[in-house]
Amino acid sequence: MRDNEFEFIRGLVYERSRINLGQDKRELVSTRLGKRLRATNSPSLGDYCRLLQSPGAEEELGNLIDVISTNHTFFFREQAHFDFMRDTALPALTARLRNERWPRIQIWSAASSSGEEAYSIAITLATHLPQTPWHIEGTDISHRILAAAKRAVYNEDTARNLPDSVVRNHFQRGFGPQEGQIRVRPALRERVNFSHLNLLKGEPAFREPFQIIFCRNVMIYFDRPTQQELIARLTRRLVPGGYLFVGHSESLTSINHTLCSIRPAIYQRPLGS
Repeated sequence: MRDNEFEFIRGLVYERSRINLGQDKRELVSTRLGKRLRATNSPSLGDYCRLLQSPGAEEELGNLIDVISTNHTFFFREQAHFDFMRDTALPALTARLRNERWPRIQIWSAASSSGEEAYSIAITLATHLPQTPWHIEGTDISHRILAAAKRAVYNEDTARNLPDSVVRNHFQRGFGPQEGQIRVRPALRERVNFSHLNLLKGEPAFREPFQIIFCRNVMIYFDRPTQQELIARLTRRLVPGGYLFVGHSESLTSINHTLCSIRPAIYQRPLGS
């Protein structure tokens, strides 16, 4: 990959998604773009860059963001977050549910990828809040990965760390051609809504605020001004007393914000704010 080609792709991705691709991501970009060169029959990266600049390239621009932004994930990644949600956040929030006149517990998986995070949240809620109304919104910038989240079909390996009882209660096992795959049961899928969203463009059309927001392993791709803007946007969507979960490799220490640090990678909007 030539310097000018990398700089062009880097600038285009930043303009479209605010993802900041440093030099350390150059090899990753080159590898992922190989898929798009083959898909578009582009003989070289230079030809692909020219394609992206041509009229009618909007669909391919979306495909570019898809391949750059897609990340590997699995069920109950960063288990400590789900333990805190189960043991601390949910009891505190459900105690407030009636007094605050919230219609339900609303949780946002803001960078939901292929859905494992959102469904992990759903499993936790279904298990520990069987009598409490709740709903989950999952959003992502990648149309392709959202389609996978809606299908909710996964390789059994993604659930290898789950207890057998969880798999039996919340997944259907595939047979025949689908052997080795599992699918989230309909009762769980219907309580999770997935939609396309660029977190830094416009305001999401959510009617209700959220008691919990997961936005993990997203800020690591953004520069400092974008991180600042993102946290401000997420904070506005949290109810006072609501919780924000970020990735364990992320921190808000160098960002101006109004949240209180509760535990590593867990923040809370103060009551009365």
